[in-house]
Amino acid sequence: MEQPLLSEQRSESGEKSSENWSSYQYVGRAGSVIPTAALAGTEVSVEEIRSAAAYSEHYPPSLHSGLVGSPEPDLDEQAVVYQGGYGGGPGSTTSELHRQTLDEIEIRELLIDHVGHRCCWGSRPARTWKIQKVEDCNVYVGTLDTFIEERETVRETEPYLGGSIDGRDKGPELGIWELDLKSQFPVLFIPHKESREIIPHSESIAKCSGCAGRGDTVCPSCNANQEPGFYKENQMAQCSACHGRGLLAHKDGSDSICVTCNGKGQIPCATCGSRGLIKCLTCKGSGSLRSRNVALVRWKTLSTRKVSATSGAASVPDDVFHRAQGVQLCNTQAYQCTPAFFADSYFLNKFSSEVIADRAPVPPSARVISERHTISVVPVTRVTMAHRSRLFSFYIIGFSREVYLKDYYPSRFCWGLCPCLEWLKL
Repeated sequence: MEQPLLSEQRSESGEKSSENWSSYQYVGRAGSVIPTAALAGTEVSVEEIRSAAAYSEHYPPSLHSGLVGSPEPDLDEQAVVYQGGYGGGPGSTTSELHRQTLDEIEIRELLIDHVGHRCCWGSRPARTWKIQKVEDCNVYVGTLDTFIEERETVRETEPYLGGSIDGRDKGPELGIWELDLKSQFPVLFIPHKESREIIPHSESIAKCSGCAGRGDTVCPSCNANQEPGFYKENQMAQCSACHGRGLLAHKDGSDSICVTCNGKGQIPCATCGSRGLIKCLTCKGSGSLRSRNVALVRWKTLSTRKVSATSGAASVPDDVFHRAQGVQLCNTQAYQCTPAFFADSYFLNKFSSEVIADRAPVPPSARVISERHTISVVPVTRVTMAHRSRLFSFYIIGFSREVYLKDYYPSRFCWGLCPCLEWLKL
C-alpha cells in the first residue's frame, strides 16, 4: 500500500495547508508517484521504514531498531517549510512568493555592516554610490542525504595472559551482519559515528610467532651476530667510563680503579644483563597470543547537493547557497527516496529527478538505512552600484540576508600594517 513519506504536524491552523502538501510530496514505496489528498497528514512510522527496508534482500529487520527516537531534521537551521503553490519554474510563482523586499536604506545598511567587519575597507561607496539595479535571482537547492551503516571485520591479536576463551566450542561464530547493535545505533543522518564490537565465539589461542612460544627472544645488543635461534650467555660490553682499561687516569699522572666496572674493563649487557635473552614484546613473555574477530562499524551520511542558479547568481559558490536559509518546498524521508512530485512545476520535477540521479555511491561493505530528500528555494538579490563609470555588484542571500561580495570592492586600503594580510594576495 502506498504511504506518504512527509511527516506533518496536524493543528487547527495547519489542516488546510497539509492538504496542499499531499499533492506534491507523495512518493510511493515502490518508486511510484501518486498524489492522494485523502492521505494528507499521515505520518511515517518507524515500522514503515523497517518494512520498506525488509523488501531488500540484504536487510535484517533488527538493523532498524535504532530508528526509534531518531529526531526529525531541524528545519529552522536550513529552511522554512513553505505550504503554498510552487509555480512552473524559475522566475515564476516561486520568485514572486519568495522575493526579498528590500528598500534602499536596508540595502545600504547590510553592505555597510558587511564592510565594517573588514578593517581595510572603506564605507564611502556603500553610503554614497548610486544603486543602479536591484535584481531577483532566486536559487533552488536540492539535497539527498543517504544514511548508511558500514561494517567490516578485522583480526586483532593480543598477549594471552590466562583466562577463559570464547571460542567456537561455545557456539557458532556470528556473521558480521548478524550482530545486534541497536543499543549503539545513532540518530539518523548524523555526519559520522564509529563503534567496535567483539564478535562472539571468534577467539582462539596460538603460539607466538615472534618467540616460537618460548616467551623470550635473542638480545639484539650482545647477540646481534648470532645465527637465528642461537644465543650466548655472559656476553660482556666494554666499559664506557674507562674504555676497557679498568683504570681512570688523573691530571697528576696517577691512576685509580674504575668504579663503574670495578677494574674489570667490561660491564654486563645493559639490555639483557648478559642473559642473552629478553622478554618477547609480542606476547609479553607468555609465549601465546589470543586472536579474535572485531567488527568495525561506521555510521555516516553521504550527501548529494545540487544548485540550480540563474545566470545572475552563477558567480556565487554553491556552498554559500547551501548555508543560506530559504523556503523548503519538499522534505521526504524513506528507505530509498524517489523524485518528488509537483503538480504544476515541470522544472521542479526535473530538478528533483536530477538530484536523485546523482545519488552518492554506497561502498560494497555498507547498507542503506534511510534517505532524506529536500528541495528549497533561496531568495537571492543582486545589487549593482555605480559611480560615474565605475560599477560593482554584490548579493544578498537567504532570509538571514548574508552579503556576498566576490572580489572587487572600490574602497580597499591595505598596506600590510594590519592583521587582514590582504596585501599578500597582491
